[in-house]
Amino acid sequence: MLQHNTNKTQREKDYVAIQVNKEVKALLALIDDPDNEVYATVVSKLMNYGPEIIPSLEQLWEVTVDETIQQRIEQLIHEVQFQDLQQDFSEWSRAEQPELLRGAILVARYQYPQLNVAAILAQFDKIRKNVWLELNNYLAPLEQVNVFNSILYSFYKLQGHELSERDPNHFFINKVIESRQGNSYTIGILYLALCEILDIPIFAVDIPRQFIFAYIYMHPDLFAADDDDVFPHHKVQFFVDPIGGAIYSQGDVDTYLRKINATDRELYMNPIMNKKIIWKMLEELCLCYRYKKEDDKAQDIQQLMQLINDDLFDEKEKED
Repeated sequence: MLQHNTNKTQREKDYVAIQVNKEVKALLALIDDPDNEVYATVVSKLMNYGPEIIPSLEQLWEVTVDETIQQRIEQLIHEVQFQDLQQDFSEWSRAEQPELLRGAILVARYQYPQLNVAAILAQFDKIRKNVWLELNNYLAPLEQVNVFNSILYSFYKLQGHELSERDPNHFFINKVIESRQGNSYTIGILYLALCEILDIPIFAVDIPRQFIFAYIYMHPDLFAADDDDVFPHHKVQFFVDPIGGAIYSQGDVDTYLRKINATDRELYMNPIMNKKIIWKMLEELCLCYRYKKEDDKAQDIQQLMQLINDDLFDEKEKED
């Protein structure tokens, strides 16, 4: 009886699969329908299948000769992939402690939906091991940073580019690993992720118009008297520019802040959350697409920013 029920369940699954396959074929046959309402209905139903529909759409594209229909299929594939990315971004953003490297991988998936995530993580772990082998407990803060800089910029020959170059590929972590070319955000996220896993107290700080890090000594036993202060008492040792590893003193940063009339110095010394780092990265990527007049891509990026922004706003309300 058990075997009979198992066979029946399998037959039911096979029947459902056949019916789904028939529906997909019927919908794909209507993808060239000139009626916009019919086409909108077809798109809506196909979108419900999620990423599983993409192989069928790619097969249809290969046998389609009409360029207009090909463009429709390409747009539909993009919409399916972007919908999937939005869901993953929302899950990442709502995590209690979203991982920075994972956030950067999600950003890269916008341009490279079939991204080999396992390969990126493997390369990251290889870099981590190389750094770890050179570190020891007796190194002073500046010596630790020199180890990082030597491996990243001399051994791996990472080359940082200014954001003003407006190259979208510099925003994608997979391209940094492949080409060794990036900007302050992609190279910086690689740097910060390594520091986090190796317990090096280097954090991004919210210096206006810059993306730089502070080596912050945090005393584990001292906390501010104000319960709303989530950071322990700390002392900035120095600052690091991820583009090339340049070291800046507190005096250098203070001079910069005075130059731009940024008066609330303490505000800029606190570490910033991973979500805000990814949000700021997306903001610069959006500006990059605007500069290149790729407004559709810029709008997509703004939607991703809004997903994070909503969570940041919710957290701010809870704190208040």
